[in-house]
Parts: sequence; structure tokens; C-alpha cells
Amino acid sequence: MRIADVARGIAVALVAVALASCTVPADDAGRARLPAAPGWSEPSTSEFDPGHIVSDDAFYDSGAMTEDEIQEFFESVPCRADEGVRCLADFTQTTTTQPAEGGAHCGEYRGGIRERASRIVAKVADACGVSPRTLIVLLQKEQSLLTRPTPYGYERATGYGCPDTADCDAKYFGFFNQVYNAAWQFRQYTEEPDRRFRIGTVEVGYHPDAACGASPVEIRNQATANLYNYTPYQPSDATLADPDEGDACSAFGNLNFWRIWHRWFGDPQAERLPSYFPPCSRLVGGHACPAQPTLPAAASGR
Repeated sequence: MRIADVARGIAVALVAVALASCTVPADDAGRARLPAAPGWSEPSTSEFDPGHIVSDDAFYDSGAMTEDEIQEFFESVPCRADEGVRCLADFTQTTTTQPAEGGAHCGEYRGGIRERASRIVAKVADACGVSPRTLIVLLQKEQSLLTRPTPYGYERATGYGCPDTADCDAKYFGFFNQVYNAAWQFRQYTEEPDRRFRIGTVEVGYHPDAACGASPVEIRNQATANLYNYTPYQPSDATLADPDEGDACSAFGNLNFWRIWHRWFGDPQAERLPSYFPPCSRLVGGHACPAQPTLPAAASGR
């Protein structure tokens, strides 16, 4: 969430290189292509809609990728780790059980020994009802953790507990800690949506420096409200005009979320079902349709 740092630091630099050139550094001699969605082409930033960055259906679809699919994806991404640091495809961590919150909040996460990063992402996504794609994009947007993992990046994997106005809170450090708490927070925003950023017209700033200004955004769905509550800035005209460099008032976080999702998973605004289906079938508002009761089997009349 420390957008000022991310915009200045290596994470944004690497994301910008990856998205602008469709490559990331593979070694000192050359470059390797990042995987992309079938038929993908770099979208113009003129298509970025600050009021609808990602559909609820895409953001909350916890079944969008299985653990095996997440693992395959991690293995497909060209990764250049710091010396002594594992890429996500090879990363494991012992996790702790997190109790169910009750109601429509996160369910229980049952801890495990030396769980792969792919299993952690899949289990967190299932427990808190968010898409594993949401978490994967967040890991790249915040710390370039898929393409350029570092010890610093693993400690602050999703930027949770890292406000713009203070140092990161070390009690939230660690890959599992970061992934779980980010998903927990997205669910918290969803279950308690009466916040600064909510569905409706809201003033959204361009940068942590208030002197950079703000403008009204008509936020049209809960997933987009969640992104602004997590990263409270929109891209300015200068940022959209030059999304790799911007200017002194550029905050790239939510634009990069949109660009990375496009690159890896296709249109983040897409929905699986047409609008005439019930809203709950498209996870509108972050909630799936309630389970239907099982009817008793009909008695055989002989």
C-alpha cells in the first residue's frame, strides 16, 4: 500500500518494464517474455476506467484457478530472484491456522507444514472469497514478487500494513501473513462497505501529496471500492499519458493492477455470465448465491 515508495522503487520499475516491453530481465545477456492471456494485446491507458477497474465477478471468483493452475502459472513466469532467494514457484512456508470470522467473512484457514506459495494463495482465496488472480496481481503490483523476488519483497509481499505516512508494521511481515491479511482486509471492506471509498461519487486523489490534487470518481462496484480503500489514488492524466514514467504527482498502483491483470488474465472487467442472470451469480457486491437446500429423495412408490 505504500504507493509513494512503490512508484519510486524497483517494483514499479520492473512492472513498467514488463508491461511496456512485454519482457522482464532474464539475465544480463537477454530478456524473456512474460506469459500473457491468449490473444492479448497491450490496452491503451485511455481504456482505463477509474470507476470500474475490475468486475466483482473477476475480483471475488475464488475458484478462478486451482492450486495446480496457480503453481503452473508461477512456474511459467520468468523469475530472476536475488541470490539466496527462491522464486514463488519454489517458495514454501509453514503456516498457522486462522479461525473463521463468522458470517460472510473469512472462513477458517487450516495451517500446514512447508506449504507451497501456490497452496497458500489457493487456500487464502477460498477462505476469504477472493480470486487467486486478485492476490497474484497484488503480489506483482506491490513487490514484483513473481518476476523479481527479494527478501524485502517477501516481507512486504502485498503491501499490507505499509501506509504512505509511516513505516511498515513489522508484525505483518512474511509471505503468508501478508497474503492472508490482504485477503482478510478485502473481505472486511466488502462486509463493512461504509467507508471513505464506496459505491457512489467520491473524490480520489492522484498522489499521497495532497497538493497534487484530486477529482471525483463514480465508483460503480464493490471490487473497485476495495482497491481504492487499499490504495487510495487514481492515475492522473500525466500518468495515463506516460504510464511507465509519469510525473512527480504520479501514483501507479491501481493503474498497474489493471495493466498486470490485462497482461496475465485478460480483461479484468469481464464477467462469466450475462447481465440477465441473478446478480449473485456474478458475485455482485462480493457475495455468491446462497446454497440451495438439498431436497429429500422422492420415495419409490411400489
